[in-house]
Amino acid sequence: MKFKINRDHFANGLAQVLNVVGSKATMPILSNVLIEAEKDQISLTTTNLDLGIRCKIKAEVKETGSITLPVKRLAGIVRELPNVDVTLDASPNHQVKLTSGGSTFRIMGIGKDEFPPLPEFGDEKAHELEQSELSTMLKSVAYAQSSDETRYILNGVYFNFKDAKLSLVATDGRRLALIAKEMEIPADGTGAIILPAKTVSELTRLLDKGAKVKINFNDRRAAFQIATDKDTSGLIDHVYLYSKVVEGNYPNYQQVIPKETHQRIKLERELFLQCVHRAALVCSEKSNSVKIKLTSNLLEITAQSPDFGEAHESMAIGYSGPEIQVAFNPAFIMDPLRALSKDEVFFEVKDEVSPGVFKTLESFVCVIMPVRLS
Repeated sequence: MKFKINRDHFANGLAQVLNVVGSKATMPILSNVLIEAEKDQISLTTTNLDLGIRCKIKAEVKETGSITLPVKRLAGIVRELPNVDVTLDASPNHQVKLTSGGSTFRIMGIGKDEFPPLPEFGDEKAHELEQSELSTMLKSVAYAQSSDETRYILNGVYFNFKDAKLSLVATDGRRLALIAKEMEIPADGTGAIILPAKTVSELTRLLDKGAKVKINFNDRRAAFQIATDKDTSGLIDHVYLYSKVVEGNYPNYQQVIPKETHQRIKLERELFLQCVHRAALVCSEKSNSVKIKLTSNLLEITAQSPDFGEAHESMAIGYSGPEIQVAFNPAFIMDPLRALSKDEVFFEVKDEVSPGVFKTLESFVCVIMPVRLS
């Protein structure tokens, strides 16, 4: 195998597939990238058995073939090469010669036979979305995933294709975020998957490289074909991301969302976020809550910790209901506010022991459990 390639395109391609490889790979081959050269392109593939990724880059292929090389070391070398033209030449004994300007590297690789192949998809359920839409939806809910290993069902984002809409849900048991969008869903396309947290972060990173993303899934795995705009990065057609899904039944999230709203206030998102952020600066691990008090046309935010002191913020709002005080973990308020881009959000609250709810005029809901006021 022999090919010539643009250094920056090569480095960019390796950067796309690098994250999948963990620092503690169970087998040496899982630390490697599979490089396959054909016609006028090379493909780069990495996998950790749960998650796999493949992208293609244009190259001048002089001899077709394949090899696997340690991906982190290779990416580090390619980034530092002195010349924009890079030649890679692999010999039958799996040794690779990499040359660029006055630099030459010899790297030991492993043959392709040991590399676990990515599954090919057949007639799974398929849907197509705008990348920007899916990216926005994932960011709107991903912060609410659980990181508690014992509740593995919640360690991911739930995708539900049904009733002419796609709903994305994430919860860690103390808060829940939900966003939905209307789309055509044929009868044979309905279904649901739980996408693991690692896949969610990879997907979020890869989106916004082009216009469309195609999703295929069945009960055990999902794949995403993410179209790329090849003019800038050297990537061709699409990046292909394959993932196992979390097996099991997602809890009934509808019953967590309060059916009736008592007090609803319109808030300026950025202003409210800044007030909560400042108040939270005095919080400590022992006293990690901010208190929200609603009185006539005024919202007050207070926080205090015995070892540091206290903070008080106030903002004018349109409110004429009863006086209410409720406390929340400040991160639970700030996460959804940071993830949203709309200027206006609605905050709904009932009393000091009921959950608070953030909503937007689009179909976004975030439910957060209160902290008991002592």
